[in-house]
This record gives sequence, C-alpha cells and structure tokens, in this order.
Amino acid sequence: MHRAFAILLYVLATALLATAVWWTTLGTALTALDAKGRSDLDLAADRLRLELQRTRDLAVILAEDPALRFGVLRPDDVSISPLRLQHFADRSGASDIVVVDRTGRVLASSAGTAGDLSGTQWFQRTRHGALGLGPMPTGRSLAHGAPVFGRDGRMAGAVAVVRDLPTLESSWRGDPLAIYFTDKAGRVVVSNREELLAGPPPQDLRPFQGHDIRVIEAGRYIPRDALHLEIPVETLGLTAEVLLDTAPARALALARAQAAAAALLVLGAALIFLWERRRVLARANMQLEARVLDRTQALTEANARLTDEVRERREAEARLTRAQADLVQAGKLSALGQMSAGISHELNQPLMAIRSFAQNAVTFLERGNTEASAGNLQRIGDLAGRMGRIIRNLSSFARAEPQDAVETDLATVVEAALEITETRRREAGIETRLILDPGPVLAMGGEVRLGQVLVNLIGNAIDAMEQSAEKVLTVTLADNPPCLTVRDTGTGLENGEKIFDPFYTTKEVGAGLGLGLSISYGIVAGFGGTIRGRNTGDGAEFSVTLPPVAATQEDAA
Repeated sequence: MHRAFAILLYVLATALLATAVWWTTLGTALTALDAKGRSDLDLAADRLRLELQRTRDLAVILAEDPALRFGVLRPDDVSISPLRLQHFADRSGASDIVVVDRTGRVLASSAGTAGDLSGTQWFQRTRHGALGLGPMPTGRSLAHGAPVFGRDGRMAGAVAVVRDLPTLESSWRGDPLAIYFTDKAGRVVVSNREELLAGPPPQDLRPFQGHDIRVIEAGRYIPRDALHLEIPVETLGLTAEVLLDTAPARALALARAQAAAAALLVLGAALIFLWERRRVLARANMQLEARVLDRTQALTEANARLTDEVRERREAEARLTRAQADLVQAGKLSALGQMSAGISHELNQPLMAIRSFAQNAVTFLERGNTEASAGNLQRIGDLAGRMGRIIRNLSSFARAEPQDAVETDLATVVEAALEITETRRREAGIETRLILDPGPVLAMGGEVRLGQVLVNLIGNAIDAMEQSAEKVLTVTLADNPPCLTVRDTGTGLENGEKIFDPFYTTKEVGAGLGLGLSISYGIVAGFGGTIRGRNTGDGAEFSVTLPPVAATQEDAA
C-alpha cells in the first residue's frame, strides 16, 4: 500500500512538472514569435509606405506641372490632355490620374473618371492646402491628392494619383504571414489574404500570458490559433495587423512537456528498479556473507599455496637465466677448446725457434760475431711478437665484458680472426681466398666482439666443409656500406629460418651447443647491424652489414 501511494504521488508530481514545462515553454515561444512578428509587420508597413510614397511624390510633381496648372487655372480656355495623363500613369504604375477644380469637379482623367469628387477624403484635405490620402468612390483604390495653387496662393484645384489596391496586393499573395491594414473605422483597406478583405472574421479571444491569442475559422490560409499583433502607421492613417500561427509554438511546448514527462517517468521507473534491486541485493548479500565466512579459510590457504608457487616459479626463472648465461659462456669456451691444440702448436714452434736462435746468439757473441748475433736477436723479437699477437687475440676472443660501439677497422678484425683460425684451416686443408677493399674499412662496432663473430663464422665454415671434395673459404670485405662476407663450399644450410635460434645445431651430439650463431646475431644487432645467412649453389654464405662511421656521426649530430 505504501509503495502504491508513493508511485501515485510521483505520477502526480510528474504531471504537474510537465504542465509547468508546457506553460513556460509556450510563453517563451510566444514571446519570441511576438518579437519576430512585430519585426515582420514593421517591414510590411514600410513596404506599403514605400509603394504609396511613389504615388504621393507623383501627385506633388504633377501639381507643379505648368501645363496642368494652366489647365486648372483657366479650364475654359485650356483643356488638359487625358493622353498626357495616361502617359504619366503608365510610367508610374498608377491606375488613374485625376485633375479636379476647386469644387471637386473632374476636369480630366487618364481612366475616364468623371463627376464630382468633392466628398472624397483626399479632396477634403487638399481644399485646405494639404496632401490628402483616401479611397476613391468606385473600386478598391487609394488616391494621393496634391493641391494646385493659384497666383493668389489659394487652392485652385487638385491632382490625384490613384493606386489600384488589388494590383498592389497581388505581389504580396505569396507572403507566409496573414497581414492586413485597417482604417480608423476598422475596415480592411489592404490585405494579402482575400479572406480578410470583407473584414476581420469572427474571432474567439483567448489571452495567454499577456498575448492576444485568437481562435479564427476563416479557411486554410488563415491560422486557426493565431497570435494577433498590430502597430499604427501614422503617415498613412492606417493600422498594420498580422495573424501569426501559434501551432509551431504549441507543438514545441507539447514536445518539451512530453520529453520532461517521459524523462521523469523513466527516472521513476529506474528508481523503482534500483530500489527493488537493492532489496534483492541486500537479501543476497546476507546469504553471500554467510558463504564468504565459510570460504575465507579455504581462500587463505589457497593464497598461501599460490604465494609459494609464485616464489618457486621466480626462483626457477632465475636459475634458468643463470643457466642460459652459463651456456653462452660455455659456447665460447667450447670454441676455444676446439682451437687449443692448434694454438699450442703455433706457440711451441716459435718457442723452439727462440731457444735455437738464443743458443746461436750466445755462440756468435763468444766468437765476437756481433752482426750475426744481432740478426738472431732480431728473429727472436719477431717470433716473440708473433706469440704476443696470438695470445692477445686469444685473450680478446675469451673476453665477455660489454663494450660500446666505437670506430673499428674491419681489416684488423679479419686479420686477427684469420690468425686465430690459421691452424684449423691448415689442418683441414682449406684454401683461403681474401677479397678486400684497398685501405681501411671503418664501421661502428667493437674489434673484440666482431672478432668473436668472424671466428665463429669461419669455424662453422670449416666444420661444414669437412666432407667436401673442394674446400674453399672466401672472406670478402667491402665498403659502402661496410660488409663482411664468409662463403664456403660445404653442405649448406638445412633450415635457414632457425639458424639464429639458441641451441639450434645440425652437428653431432657433443660437437657444439648451437649458441654460436645466436651469440653472433646478438652482437651484430647490438651494433645496429644485420647478419644474414643463405644457401649458394655450392655451399653457404653469411653476410654481416654494419653501420658506417659517417652515418653514425651524422645521427649523433
């Protein structure tokens, strides 16, 4: 019961508010319509004044015409030509031009008007020496009269220019507003609606918020519910009136009232829905709280287990990261292990030669042959330098610390890599061909890490040509852009899309970890370069392209 009463009160409040919206909106719309209607009515009055101004001006001009004045002053001696009057009428658009004497008797007319016009409104004013305006006795027309003065300054006659009102109204028929002009007696003089010419139709007055609202039944061209406005036209002695259709204003007010009512009803329905939902939710919440209490302990235990699993997973990820780093370093050490036998041989030969040259130098010194002794010492120095280069290249290859990209001579990198792999190439019976650009080839990189990349590529080429009949290793160094190419005559690449994946290898178990090309890819990419591998007709080819020094400096600038 309480709920139904609340709904009823809400519906009544909605109806009252919708009515208030309708009332306010209609009043505002009628005020705006009133302002616009008065502006349009002023324009219509100005238009009528302008049309009749031409008639008045012509009457004044003709009253001063010497020929017409002479005919008025001496009507017995001089006759006024109707053809001349017709000429003026045709040029001005007047329906008639009439000349009368001081008694109102017609002396001449362009349209054949005759008789006595002394009783017309316009003539009564011209008798007193003023301009006159008024209707003609026959037909719907307005005449502007101007007095003709004699030599004594007294009114001797008048000239009237007549304007046909139906002709004037015909140009206004298309106007959307119903406008009419009434005289002091309330008669309709001019109108753009034929229905109003017989006089204002019966009207039911229904004022609304100070506005003159009238209900009119006068045909489809006259608004049924109309806002009536009027303004005086003092210069013409008329009153301009208009009937404005209030249907758009009423439709707007009704639409806004309906929108307000609909919005309030929707809001009310939403409030009822939310209130009902709140009751349901409150009941469900009580049930849920009971179930939550039962589940709290289970969730706490599950959360603890989940925390332990997350910790274990993080520890496993950390171990995996360390293992991957160890495998990368193991790959480097594996490469060093493969070269260790050859390097030992390369170091033993110079050591034995140094010992032999040292013994000979001692013998030459004892004999006093210093020149021969100096030659042996020079050879000892050369051999020591060679051993130093081998050890330095080996140490550089084993280094793992990071290094920023710097200006690097790729020819030096090629020379060091070939020296490190010289023993393996010689023992494998590989023919090495070098195609180098003359002069230094400079690129942004690191001598040590690029040496690691080149040693890895040469080592892979040596392994690939193990079973080949023709063993040719071609190392090409080109400039613009800096590019290192290693080409072999081996078995080629089995799966070119996976060659740079970690732990991918086609070698036998124990022959490699599959990290060499992955490490090389990371080194080259770190310098901003690219490394690509492809199959050729007789083997495989790897190309390392690096950014040139000039381009890098321009980017930095």
